Amino acid sequence: MHDYIKKILTARVYDVAIESPLEVMSRLSRRLNNRVLLKREDLQPVFSFKLRGAYNKISQLAREALDRGVICASAGNHAQGVALAAQRLGIKATIVMPRTTPAIKVQAVRDRGGKTVLHGDTYDEAYQHARQLETDKGLTFIHPYDDPEVIAGNGTIGMEILRQHPDPIEAVFIAVGGGGLIAGVATYIKFLRPEIKIIGVEPDDAASMYEALKNDQRIMLDQVGIFADGVAVRQVGEETFRLARELVDEVIVVSTDEICAAIKDIFDDTRSIAEPAGALGAAGLKKYVERTGVSGATLIAINCGANINFDRLRHVAERAELGERREALLAVTIPEQPGSFRKFCQTIGKRAITEFNYRYADQQQAQVFAGIQLSEGEEEKSRIISALREQSYPVVDMSDNEMAKLHVRYMVGGHAPGIRDEILYRFQFPERPGALLKFLTGMAHGWNISLFHYRNHGSDHGRVLVGVQVPEAERSRFHDYIHTLGYPFFEETDNPAYRLFLDGRT
Repeated sequence: MHDYIKKILTARVYDVAIESPLEVMSRLSRRLNNRVLLKREDLQPVFSFKLRGAYNKISQLAREALDRGVICASAGNHAQGVALAAQRLGIKATIVMPRTTPAIKVQAVRDRGGKTVLHGDTYDEAYQHARQLETDKGLTFIHPYDDPEVIAGNGTIGMEILRQHPDPIEAVFIAVGGGGLIAGVATYIKFLRPEIKIIGVEPDDAASMYEALKNDQRIMLDQVGIFADGVAVRQVGEETFRLARELVDEVIVVSTDEICAAIKDIFDDTRSIAEPAGALGAAGLKKYVERTGVSGATLIAINCGANINFDRLRHVAERAELGERREALLAVTIPEQPGSFRKFCQTIGKRAITEFNYRYADQQQAQVFAGIQLSEGEEEKSRIISALREQSYPVVDMSDNEMAKLHVRYMVGGHAPGIRDEILYRFQFPERPGALLKFLTGMAHGWNISLFHYRNHGSDHGRVLVGVQVPEAERSRFHDYIHTLGYPFFEETDNPAYRLFLDGRT
């Protein structure tokens, strides 16, 4: 322990790293009734903590080793740290990365002069290839986590936390991949402040440290998920596990939805976007508060990275509301008759509809896939389901159904042969409660809705596609009605996409 403390105190990290700020998350603090602080390692020059350990290791190599060059395997953040360190020291760096690494991380390594080699689909496959290249070319391997100098470099984060916040701390929440970050931070904090809990956080599809501590030995996972690619490691390091077994109080496992919700929480408080691995600490912190009921305490999460592909934000935004339990996804069966939609919406009340998918199937029943915004979480969802069942609507809760969330919500529909007099319109509804009900109230004329698709996209207008059965003789009255709504609309009955995939007119 004393050897590690000496290594941490003398680590060479500030040639390349900043002392990252420890910021109050005001909104999350109020919501959780605790003082939540965020250690902003996402503000480092490579947008991740990884340069600390990488530079500390490389800067202490012998000149002969530096001249031969270094090599590493990484899903991205360690790669950038090694590339930056090599660039600063004027040496060559070869970086082996899985083919699944986000493009933004690959390009960042290349921008810093690193030679990238894309190999395999997982970190472990990239690691094996890098070790082979190390032998073949006489390079020095820089391990991303299982190395005392790397661990010590990461430990400087713990040193900064205690210096920046000398007052009482309940717990520090740290993302875990191979274990290099939590081993370094835990070593320093537990040496000086053993009363502070050190809590690791892992995704439920890559929980290698959780399994290792539970079984009191390192476990090789059969496979790992790559949503949180920065911690997608099948087996924790030998040295990091040894330290974690002595120093880590527990490991919390979180879902993809909970990670997405934490990314949103960090954005709401800081206006910065964490990568999935970077938000793990905040996700675990929230789960800890929910489980223990702690209040009035100081809780610290380390935001360990912000290297996220822009296109991944679509998935994050889609799942964040579910992770916060702010949205319920329900499959509801209603009678296939005019007025059913209106009655359904009246039963839900003045809650915001986040999604509404429906396609005519037969003359008896309609299957509706609905998203409903929640302000009170699970209790409110239970009240909604009870209210619908009191109206004799069969309801299936899809909020935790992975297939429904990933696929079925986008596939509701298709051709519906035999529909008479169907016309198709695209509307822009104002994004406020009651807009849908206002539209449905006009359907009292007896026109039947045969198709409906809506999804809240976060703008001031909701984009809605509606199919309505309106006899030819009623078309003029229907057009007058939609003009009186005041909603922008566009007829799409002749759109080729409708004819190819949705048209069921006879």
